[in-house]
Amino acid sequence: MYDSNIDWILAIVSALAGIGIGALGYHLLNANVARNQKVRQRLAEAELELSQVKDALNDHFARAADLVASIQRQSQELEQQLSLGADRLCDDLQIKRRLTPGEDLSSDDDTSPAVPRDYADGDHGTLAEDFGLRRDDEAAGAAQPQPPRY
Repeated sequence: MYDSNIDWILAIVSALAGIGIGALGYHLLNANVARNQKVRQRLAEAELELSQVKDALNDHFARAADLVASIQRQSQELEQQLSLGADRLCDDLQIKRRLTPGEDLSSDDDTSPAVPRDYADGDHGTLAEDFGLRRDDEAAGAAQPQPPRY
């Protein structure tokens, strides 16, 4: 009779141990799922915030472009107004020339120095040995042989 009770006790203890191990496994696996769900939620919030920032940035640049266009239009209107006023009221030709839109300022450009360049004329370039030097023998027409360079 004790053998049958031991079998029942062993079966009940095994069932309780199985239930305990199953509950522990479920808890451990469920913790990772909950953590993943929190990470997904934070990612979704960050993506939403990023899209809102992008939309605000697009709106900002569109408004800035509109304001720049408005400033350019107002600048052109001011230039035209000054030109008309100079034509009607001013006797000085230099002031009229400066205020007239579309007037070439090529006479002023001739007095300005040349823009520096980072290249030389011709095929040799700035690293050539004869860069910037005038040869007197070429000017005189006599070609003297150069000593060999080592």
